[in-house]
Amino acid sequence: MIKAITGTKDILPSEISKWYFLESIVKKKLSNFNYKEIRTPIFENTTLFARGIGEGTDIVSKEMYTFLDRSGESITLRPELTASVVRAFIEHSLEKKQSLNKFFYIGPMFRQERPQAGRYRQFHQFGAEALGSNDPLLDAEMIIIAYDILSELGLKNLEVKINSLGVPSEREVYKNELKEYLKNHFSKLSEESKKRFNTNVLRIFDSKDERDIEIMKKAPLLINYLNEESLNHFEVVKSTLKNAKINFVVDSSLVRGLDYYTHTTFEIVSGSVGSQSALCGGGRYNGLIKELGGSDLPGVGFAAGMERILLACENENILNLPEDKIDLYIVTLDKSKSDISYKIAVELRRKNKIVELDYLSRSVKAQMREANKFNAKFVLFVGGEELNNNEVILKNMIDGTQENISLSDIDKLLYKLGE
Repeated sequence: MIKAITGTKDILPSEISKWYFLESIVKKKLSNFNYKEIRTPIFENTTLFARGIGEGTDIVSKEMYTFLDRSGESITLRPELTASVVRAFIEHSLEKKQSLNKFFYIGPMFRQERPQAGRYRQFHQFGAEALGSNDPLLDAEMIIIAYDILSELGLKNLEVKINSLGVPSEREVYKNELKEYLKNHFSKLSEESKKRFNTNVLRIFDSKDERDIEIMKKAPLLINYLNEESLNHFEVVKSTLKNAKINFVVDSSLVRGLDYYTHTTFEIVSGSVGSQSALCGGGRYNGLIKELGGSDLPGVGFAAGMERILLACENENILNLPEDKIDLYIVTLDKSKSDISYKIAVELRRKNKIVELDYLSRSVKAQMREANKFNAKFVLFVGGEELNNNEVILKNMIDGTQENISLSDIDKLLYKLGE
């Protein structure tokens, strides 16, 4: 038997209603904040992600699905969508059409990492990007949108973590101080962190190694190296979140390692998904558009993992959605009358009713079992003496009542189905 590739997962019809529910909340909430959906290709030129995410990151160096196409061009399945959205923004000169562009997206991403609970090699994210403004209100807006979506799902066990990265010049001073501190502990660092010391020293804060964590507890804090402008930016973000009644903690270890990240960074974590606790994260990236060949414009955004969110919902037992029901199941009493049953089904489907009927030449008893399996609200019996009188029998499956309806009176049938 050929099975799905390790790290991928089939989303079966029995699960899809949860995805629809999550997607509907995402689209509604982001539309309320006037974000417009954007859809980009699932593969891009590899250079886009190398520049947009960073050569020194684990994503680019270890996790991307990269291959040469038949023309010899290096192609990568998208591991995230911010770089793709920014590429589309630049390519189509969208800044000339509107000063502030607000986008959202929903779709699959690809990373070749170790599969575990809530983490797959093909996974799904939704997210938002606002390009063209440095207003700290937009930083806060991203956090508010993400938090409101998770809250509307019913998730309770949430924690919002925020930090400020300041601007690159402040961060350079800080990184030098951090390196000075780490030189005294270098021999005790993990091998991965020793590599990051020269390539991306801020990423040592992301280490899961217990020795690294202990060392970084006493490291100098970036917040102490920020100037008044950066601190004021952060204060506006914090006060806006307080006004929106969102509780948060300032986590000084929450960093992004690349130079074009600036000011606010955030994560929303859940205690309901085990070690992979981050449900979403984001922040400001004022240098990214320029890095990818566009104008020197600011940007801010976030991304959320849909599998992890649904896992958190499952663990908190909150997505108790109503069972799927169909409006009508047509039971054909005489197989020679199947064409009449199908004609009725097509007409009602074109009137936006969910209708099913038998395609397997089963007995009446088996057809009724199928009607119950589909939670049919009504059953329509086609055949017998009634059909000789140009009538069918409609049975209400909730209260058991039934009545004869003329085949020529489709409006009455529609009215009954709509009750």
